[in-house]
Amino acid sequence: MADAPRPPSARGGANRDLKGLGVGCGAVLSPTAKVIVPHELAPANEVVTTIRTLSIDAIERANSGHPGAPMGLAPVAWSLFADHLRYAPGTPDWPNRDRFVLSAGHASMLLYSLLHLTGYAVSLDDLKAFRQLDSTTPGHPERGDTPGVEITTGPLGQGVANAVGFALAERMLAAEFNRPGHDIVDHRTWFICSDGDLMEGISHEAASIAGHLGLDRLVGIFDDNHISLDGATSLSESDRTAERFAAYGWRVLTIDDGNDLDEIGQRLTEAATSDGRPTLVCCRTVIGFGAPNKAGSSKAHGSPLGAEEAAAAKRAYGWPEDSSFLVPDEVAAWADHLRARGVDEVASWSERFAAYRGAHPDLAAEFERRIDGGLPDGWRDALPTFRPGDKIATRASGGTVLNALASAVPEIVQGAADLASSTSTTISSSGDVERGDFGQRNLRFGVREHAMGAMTNGMAAHGGLRPVCSTFLQFSDYMKNTIRLASLMHLPSVFVYTHDSVALGEDGPTHQPIEHLAGLRAIPGIAVIRPADATEVAAAWAVALERDTAPTVLVFTRQGLPTMEWDADVARGAYVVRDGDDCILMGAGSEVHVALDAADLLQRDGISARVVSMPSWELFLAQPRDYREHVLPGAIQARVAVEAGASLGWHRFTGLDGRVVAIDRFGVSAPGDVALTHLGITPQAVADAAAEQLDGGQR
Repeated sequence: MADAPRPPSARGGANRDLKGLGVGCGAVLSPTAKVIVPHELAPANEVVTTIRTLSIDAIERANSGHPGAPMGLAPVAWSLFADHLRYAPGTPDWPNRDRFVLSAGHASMLLYSLLHLTGYAVSLDDLKAFRQLDSTTPGHPERGDTPGVEITTGPLGQGVANAVGFALAERMLAAEFNRPGHDIVDHRTWFICSDGDLMEGISHEAASIAGHLGLDRLVGIFDDNHISLDGATSLSESDRTAERFAAYGWRVLTIDDGNDLDEIGQRLTEAATSDGRPTLVCCRTVIGFGAPNKAGSSKAHGSPLGAEEAAAAKRAYGWPEDSSFLVPDEVAAWADHLRARGVDEVASWSERFAAYRGAHPDLAAEFERRIDGGLPDGWRDALPTFRPGDKIATRASGGTVLNALASAVPEIVQGAADLASSTSTTISSSGDVERGDFGQRNLRFGVREHAMGAMTNGMAAHGGLRPVCSTFLQFSDYMKNTIRLASLMHLPSVFVYTHDSVALGEDGPTHQPIEHLAGLRAIPGIAVIRPADATEVAAAWAVALERDTAPTVLVFTRQGLPTMEWDADVARGAYVVRDGDDCILMGAGSEVHVALDAADLLQRDGISARVVSMPSWELFLAQPRDYREHVLPGAIQARVAVEAGASLGWHRFTGLDGRVVAIDRFGVSAPGDVALTHLGITPQAVADAAAEQLDGGQR
């Protein structure tokens, strides 16, 4: 290690000829003549220029992408990766690594160039395949596709809230596992965000709660280039970002010249020293820096520079303008240096962990289990049983099951959007997470559904915790993008939604979900489970915990439902709860009971109805064909589905000739049972729909 090259940012600062105009680092952009004046490249500048030109080249080859942000952010990003971020390229999942989130996911080539140059398994060929089918360098960073990418970003603002979730998970795990003299959980979360990220409401929600909790291991770098896709940010905002974040309880630092590596290094060093607050570093940059005709304008944001402008930018950097994917030998050597540095970091932490294991063997074993992601032995024994005949709202039985599981699965943590008392999700054996007290398991997200969902994803991606969040089903729309991203990332986030239909009653149509189940079920990879009683609730929670590579949505009622005496085969998505030969009645959640009552009505007329509980379409469709045929025999053509929500999607099970008793309109303000009757969710309506199919007449 003695012969390893020193970090470029330690070997010489950038040019600062026109400080305050965002220039330097190898070239000066004259603001009047728009002429690029080259300067001699210092070693640090050579690295920065390599990042810029790799980004330009990959985007030109793909004929698609966002060159402006990588060109402007290269100096601060390189300083971060060279001197401040702790990571191990050869062991990208090392538990105590710093987490880095590129919330400005459109700047993906910045990250891919850095990953290549810092020794991750991202080759030049990977960079050349940017945005191509099956490449490890997709258009926006995707967790699981690229070594070193912690979280999928692109929808602006999500990464900011994900980063808050990462930082929160670190503090909670540190409070649980660290002991005096043994800080085995001791890392930071860094993120880079853009003007667009900070325009999105989710970033405001997340910044507010981060400041409230005092997440002092969280550092954001704001790419303050005053440009968004359509033009200057002054077209749509006049925010005083530094003051806003200070009001949220953040420490705010500024970098006046985003090309001045000395200033950058000083500010990032300061940011990495905790003062009890999260930190935002406002870094003034020039989008598309170096491009003579596009720098500082929206022209550099979302499309390739074009061959002539790319060549001109390279010429301005003092770079061979006809070069392509050029990485000088000295720059390439940095991969070896940083990979070796990462090996040393991991070895040092492993020694500390070995000492920890010697002093606290049980805690060490539990930490390793949690990081590996396996559930504790015998956790299923904690699942409660319920007495048949008892009438319980599934939100209430859901809370009972959650608390029982929490006693056996200590990594379960939960939070609600100011509704824990209504969603029944509070872990009764624990207190609330507060500033300075992270050793609890209940999170108070406040009325911040969007940030809640994205923070939950960040906590799940961090590892070591199994986060659950909850609100009313109606408000799931505020979280739709976060749920979609959870599925895209294969995260085991659990989203609990209560007050699942018009049966919630008097709050009326603003609070009564109609289209929400259909929308959630349309998300690929997710499992939406709507249990019909307390027994199905227990089985649903078990399924959610076992789904360690995919999210689960649990949908519960406000109204009481009778507990049935059946073997709830929720894991298979649907099962027969009452056999019959003439017709099939199917439903989910509370409407299974409507179907059972309808079957009784039909039996009086000599019609034998099979009743199917279908708590999860997705789990059922994943079953073998013979099982699906067993539950829904093709020989029985008369079919009725019933659900107190939109009919959309049910015909895939009833067939086009089947009937769906549903609600394809908004609800009404009335007591729940009155609302259901008024909107036609009744046993008689279901029985009539079945009889009409069997004999073509009205009953």
